[in-house]
Amino acid sequence: MESIQAIKQRFGIIGNDPKLNRAIEKAIQVAPTDISVLVTGESGVGKESIPKIIHQLSHRKHGKYIAVNCGAIPEGTIDSELFGHEKGAFTGATQTRSGYFEVADGGTIFLDEVGELPLTTQVRLLRVLENGEFIKVGSSKVQKTNVRIVAATNVNMFEAIKKEKFREDLYYRLSTVDINIPPLRERKEDIHLLFRKFASDFALKYKMPTIKLTDDAVEVLQKHRWNGNIRQLRNVAEQISVLEQNRTISVGTLQGYLPSGSNNLPAVINASKSESDFSNEREILYKVLFDMKGDLNDLKKLTMELMKSGNVSDVKKDNEGLIQKIYGEPQNDSAEEAFEDLEILAIPEQTEDTFDVDDKNQNTDKYHFAEEIEEEETLSLQDKELELIKKSLERHQGKRKLAAAELGISERTLYRKIKQYDL
Repeated sequence: MESIQAIKQRFGIIGNDPKLNRAIEKAIQVAPTDISVLVTGESGVGKESIPKIIHQLSHRKHGKYIAVNCGAIPEGTIDSELFGHEKGAFTGATQTRSGYFEVADGGTIFLDEVGELPLTTQVRLLRVLENGEFIKVGSSKVQKTNVRIVAATNVNMFEAIKKEKFREDLYYRLSTVDINIPPLRERKEDIHLLFRKFASDFALKYKMPTIKLTDDAVEVLQKHRWNGNIRQLRNVAEQISVLEQNRTISVGTLQGYLPSGSNNLPAVINASKSESDFSNEREILYKVLFDMKGDLNDLKKLTMELMKSGNVSDVKKDNEGLIQKIYGEPQNDSAEEAFEDLEILAIPEQTEDTFDVDDKNQNTDKYHFAEEIEEEETLSLQDKELELIKKSLERHQGKRKLAAAELGISERTLYRKIKQYDL
């Protein structure tokens, strides 16, 4: 078994951090087996080195090694890329194609950004992990493959499982062994080593002297948070190497290449923000619905008052606040018209269908009888309105102005009702 230092030299890994050494050690130990491995860590920490170590130290080293960036493949074609497809399986499938799992049979597949896989693809991947079987898109034939799967992700998998974006059973199949790569800010002693290596590489590449940092600049370099990790550090080293004429880099010069305010402590982000926003919107919606229900009940109450009393002016006077709440300010024409439409539902005392709830000859409780009126009249409001309009027009020989005055509505409203009922 090769030593950790030998592995670092062989794969170009720089750093002496204990956490990094432990990750490499686990990769060396698990390599001879066929156990599935999940590599975790932030973006830019160098997770892609671990699958290469595992493949090269395994008995599959003479087989194919295929690295697949799951996040870079469109959702509609990911199944075809991984498992292949038959001719005519979908539009554009002009010929049969072998997927990565068929091509890499006997080798290793590295699934980078595995947390971005669609749920339907996760089901297919789970089947491969469990029994080595897969089915091409558009086919019904089950095929076998013998591949070693190493996956990597920068996603919080437990959070993804909680939000049902990643299958829990697949997670446990992939993470038989979990190898975590520490972020650069936790490897402060390695930061300057990496910077020097990058500076040397770029000096050779661009045929120019190597840049060097002052002691103060080294201190600033190590205190920087490096959210982009090694990838960001490499980018900064390349920029300085190309742009700076003075090859000795001071603190001021270095800070010009670092994002402003990036040395601040990390902000605490509420992970449940979206759920909280949704909850607030739901509460607002409930409140609106309850307000609408209250307005509807008020409208029912006002309608009943108009039905029980033939005196529209008294109802207006007694329920002025309620009318204003429902229809708005009195000067609002549309509100006045709406109220006039309700007025026509009032039952005049002199009509033959009038009920007198105070009639002494009635052998019924006053309130009980009122409830019966509400139930009976509510079923034929439109007929009652039509009947009253007809009677009023007949009484005034078709003169709309007189009929409207008797009914207590505007002539415009009466005209609209005449058109509505085709009178």
